[in-house]
Amino acid sequence: MKSAYINYLRRLLIFSAMVGSVTLLCSFLLPNAYISPALPFLIVFFIATSLLSFYYLLQSTEKRFIKFVNTFLLTILIKLFVYAGVMIAYVFIYRSDAIPFMLGFFILYLCYTIFESTSIITYTQPSNRESQVQK
Repeated sequence: MKSAYINYLRRLLIFSAMVGSVTLLCSFLLPNAYISPALPFLIVFFIATSLLSFYYLLQSTEKRFIKFVNTFLLTILIKLFVYAGVMIAYVFIYRSDAIPFMLGFFILYLCYTIFESTSIITYTQPSNRESQVQK
């Protein structure tokens, strides 16, 4: 499990560096009105939530399959509430930055959700999981 988590961390940091590079490029190409100043903090936020949820999902894969499914659904639900809370709080406090923030948040949400889902699906396939356990 530890090597799978380290591999995920490595891939997540590389992925986040690519997302950060695209964000930096967009900040130079697009007008400031389209880019939220909170975007770099959102990337860190998504890294933290992805690491935390992947850790719990990895722990649940060592137990019964139904435990993994329950944990998977629970992490999705908790992240949904946390994400909605962060978005609502930010928009309530910084109304002038609401649309760029929500647009950036949505794009990052899609990117990190796809990345995390493909990572956990790849890990839970029997052939990949056995090779990770042997390392």
